[in-house]
Amino acid sequence: MAFESFDQAIQYMNSFMNLERSTDKYSEKTYRLDRVRRMLELLGNPQNSYKTIHIAGSKGKGSTAAFIANAIQALGYKTGLYMSPHVSDYRERFTLCGAFIDDKDLIRTADELKEGIKSVEDPTTFELYTVFAFLLFKNIGCSWAVIETGMGGRLDATNVLFPLACVLTPIELEHTKILGDTIEKIATEKSKIIKPDTPVFVSLQKDEAMKVFKAEASSCNSSIYTLENELASIKTKCSESGQSVSLKYIDGFEAKLKLKMSGDAQAYNAALALLLVRKLNLYRKGITEKALEETKLPGRLEKVEYKNRLFYIDGAHTSNSIAFLMSSWKELTKGKKGLCIFGCVEGKNDSQMLSEIVPNFKILVISRPGTFKKSNPYALYNTAKSITKETEVVLKEEAKDAVDYALSNTKEGDSILVCGSFYLAGDIKEVLCH
Repeated sequence: MAFESFDQAIQYMNSFMNLERSTDKYSEKTYRLDRVRRMLELLGNPQNSYKTIHIAGSKGKGSTAAFIANAIQALGYKTGLYMSPHVSDYRERFTLCGAFIDDKDLIRTADELKEGIKSVEDPTTFELYTVFAFLLFKNIGCSWAVIETGMGGRLDATNVLFPLACVLTPIELEHTKILGDTIEKIATEKSKIIKPDTPVFVSLQKDEAMKVFKAEASSCNSSIYTLENELASIKTKCSESGQSVSLKYIDGFEAKLKLKMSGDAQAYNAALALLLVRKLNLYRKGITEKALEETKLPGRLEKVEYKNRLFYIDGAHTSNSIAFLMSSWKELTKGKKGLCIFGCVEGKNDSQMLSEIVPNFKILVISRPGTFKKSNPYALYNTAKSITKETEVVLKEEAKDAVDYALSNTKEGDSILVCGSFYLAGDIKEVLCH
């Protein structure tokens, strides 16, 4: 039976095993690329009908993907963008450079997917999302697609591509029960998106990660371009109107950008995107800079005005991304201490994140980051209490209760930060916008 709405299509895909919620071991028994390849073969291998860029990493991969996609589309190429997770709407995962695709195309593609893979047993939800995205981008006539991995790399459902370039954003300790408990182990999993004779673009990394990436690139005979070696200097400043960035590369190329996406981390994401498009001969003076400046995604220091307060909603969920966020936050608020709503899923380095956060706020509200993944707000509350005596720590598990508490303990004109999880970002945004 044909789908009557895209929501029905999402319900169908979500009815299968959802490994985004799982802590199962990252193994070929559970994460099966052979099953993904089989589905794609049945559908005519749609992923081969356009050029691709493949991106993995622990943080910044979504923003970097968006910068790259916008830069390519600005040249006149229809460019798909596949990302996860979404903040408020599943359509955020499958877009035309961030713009929602017409529901008719989404539903038509979902019908084709369901009919085409009937003979495949027990695909996972993320596998279906991925195959759906690849088919959708073919159906709407994309020339390019920028594809972000889900959690890992080696066994990620997206790792069936033969891209024009691979991108590796910063690696941190994350999903340690699944990907490994060291930077080296996690980097090894992510590095496996590197393909033979394919250029690799790497953001600033810890030494352990960079060694893994260089070794993998060498074994694949792939040239590697790193921000560490290619970027001569970077200056950046965060303000309410956006992120001012001055870049200078070792070959003498310079760029000045005023990014709509605020945050110091966005300066490095844009620098990596600019490096890639220049090396792939996709740079056009003025056009590329404007495309980078206009790039915007939900949940990246997204500003929402609500009841005469400014809520800044950010999905930062690793210790380094939180550190970058705190640097930007101090610039935005000129060092004024206020209120932060924080929540994270299990498996994150919560104590390190909290250590970065608490010195910058008078009040910290711990909340549950949705129910999509397992979390323990009460344990997080106790961790926060053990870290600080100066910051008031309160527990408000429900997003609405957290917002109500924030309103009661701030005054008109105050700024409130929400961070720690894209799932928390989505829940808070739902309260503020609906």
